[in-house]
Amino acid sequence: MQVEITCRHGELRHDDQAYISEKSEKLLTYFERVTAIEVTVDFEGKDRVKVEILVDAEHKHNFVASDVGTSTRATFDVTLHKMEQQVRKYKEKLQDHRRTPSIKDVAQADETDVDDDSVD
Repeated sequence: MQVEITCRHGELRHDDQAYISEKSEKLLTYFERVTAIEVTVDFEGKDRVKVEILVDAEHKHNFVASDVGTSTRATFDVTLHKMEQQVRKYKEKLQDHRRTPSIKDVAQADETDVDDDSVD
């Protein structure tokens, strides 16, 4: 898994790059199928920083989260939290085997509806 950090219109300090790389790798604890993470930090002005995170997962699933703020680390943390929520929700959706009723359950429900109608 690779973490790519890109900076536009400015430079990141070395400790900020290390912080972003370390925190980004923790997305693997939520979803093991992550193949690449791209973090883009865009300095839009003196006091505005936009952070965007792109996560590529196996089977063509891509996630995007972004936020704008004044501090690089704080904005990154908010964006990372948004990404964690997306990845967590997607993983729960994949693991929820009872999301759609089985054919057997649908057939039994239809039979009970027919039985109820015949009593009237």
